[in-house]
Amino acid sequence: MVGNRAHSLYHRGSDREGRLPRESAGRYPTAARGGPRPPARTPADPALHELVALSRALFGTPDEVEILRLAMDHIAAAGPYSAEAGYLNVGGDLLPSPRNGQTHALAVGRRVRELAGQDGPVTVPGRPWGRALGLRGLEGLHGYLVVTSHSRPTAVERSLLATLVRHTAAALSVAFAHRRQREDALELRRLGEERTALQRQLISVRAELGYQRAVHALMADVAASGGGEEAITRALHGLTGLPALVEDRFGRLRSWTGPSRPVPYPEPDPVRQDEMLHAVARQAGPVRIRDRLITLIRPHGEILGVLALVDTWDEADEHTVLALEHAAASLAPELTHLRNLAEVELRLHRELVDDLLAGTDEASAYARSEAVGHDLHRSHYVVVVQWSNRTADDSFAQTVGRAASAVGMRSLLTRRSDHVVLVTDDRPHARALYEALARETGTRSGMIGVSDPCDSLDDIPHGYQEAQRALEVRRHSRERYGTAFFDELGLYRILGPGNDYRELETFVHEWLGQLIDYDSQHHAAMVETLSRYFDCGGNYDETAESLAIHRSTLRYRLQRIRDISGNDLANVEDRLNLQVATRVWKIVLGGPG
Repeated sequence: MVGNRAHSLYHRGSDREGRLPRESAGRYPTAARGGPRPPARTPADPALHELVALSRALFGTPDEVEILRLAMDHIAAAGPYSAEAGYLNVGGDLLPSPRNGQTHALAVGRRVRELAGQDGPVTVPGRPWGRALGLRGLEGLHGYLVVTSHSRPTAVERSLLATLVRHTAAALSVAFAHRRQREDALELRRLGEERTALQRQLISVRAELGYQRAVHALMADVAASGGGEEAITRALHGLTGLPALVEDRFGRLRSWTGPSRPVPYPEPDPVRQDEMLHAVARQAGPVRIRDRLITLIRPHGEILGVLALVDTWDEADEHTVLALEHAAASLAPELTHLRNLAEVELRLHRELVDDLLAGTDEASAYARSEAVGHDLHRSHYVVVVQWSNRTADDSFAQTVGRAASAVGMRSLLTRRSDHVVLVTDDRPHARALYEALARETGTRSGMIGVSDPCDSLDDIPHGYQEAQRALEVRRHSRERYGTAFFDELGLYRILGPGNDYRELETFVHEWLGQLIDYDSQHHAAMVETLSRYFDCGGNYDETAESLAIHRSTLRYRLQRIRDISGNDLANVEDRLNLQVATRVWKIVLGGPG
């Protein structure tokens, strides 16, 4: 059988003419003069010689199609025969030779298939004799040779035909065997190459697994040693040869191992930092951003920090990525532990500060402050922080705590619904805390109020009120963002929440009552105009600009204020009382309404 050889086998050599080697079949060289004469020959001798030559040609041809073609072309060597058709068994299917005639092809092909491997007669019009002869070898049927004749062959001619058929079948057996050998050799080579590739792959996989186990074991040992972030970045730098660093989620450096550390480390941009975190979080695994290969530390989905390699020359390969991922896995429990400690510390701070603001037992407060590492025996200030674009949640409280630590403030911290409260052991700098928070939050729209010094724990609740009053005054000032100290409020210090609001309301009604009623009835803004006039120091241009009105409109309103209230703005006493009344109206009583 030919096995899986392609059916296109027939196209090879189909256009070549089959010619035997130039050897005169059945001929002898002329006898030398006086030599012996050749023996007398029978009519079969030339045919036998031609068959011998054909046999040599058949066995010298390695191609099955060519063998069948030679047999068909020289069938006449065996007698008065014509090769009607030839077939080769290719994968169990009998494929016709390209030399087959087209006239009776369908009928002959159908008959050959009906014989199912046996020899048998074949009927072809105009041919009284026809046979389909199987070309068989040790492996089975190689094909068929369909032979016809104009006359019935003699016994000698049938014997010669049988000889040609046997030689053709034997030549096909040899060709098929050679083909199988070549195919087996190619298959063995392919299998050998495949085995070599698999062996190399296995070696690579074993090496990769070994590297993974080594990295995992190293990082596990580093994490177990308690060396923290520094130990992990040292190990990662040693594995990759690249500078390794850890940042908190806000972009501030926590650890750096390796050369080229920026000094000072650049201040992070909050907006760009958030964009970077979101970009990395959307990807699986480490992400390259400019010259850094970055992965997030986010156990349970919460981003606790950033682990990165500085890869300026794009040298990172799969081993670098693997080491970075294992380092991140080892760093996650460390940052989680630190986060848990920070949360516990923050909770203890909040509970202590909440009690201090409400008033608490001194002995208990001192003991609890020592437990959290803070000395309450010194004078303290109460600081209230509010930012217009930030909710006073735990995240903002932590931001305030970091900013306070960054400017050297030793403090305890808690939060309220709309602000964060610090109890600090030193008077804050006029701008340091505000500037630090502006950098942290990315915006300057914040206010800070600071109390007078609290010399005892009993002074802290009152100090909290002072800090709130300072923040409130700052909010209603012309420059509303920044820091306000209670001891710098001047007149506004007497307008605190401890005063009698009924007296304040009476005072405001006495000096502004007619203007307030006029504004209510006519939907005007006389009191606001007067308040803004005083805030601008009586400057017409600044007042008109702040109210977004024309100078002539302002002049008209001020004249109407004189007419409605009956007060003279040029009179020192009237002017002072009106200015205080507008301040009380705005700050203490809440302005319009």
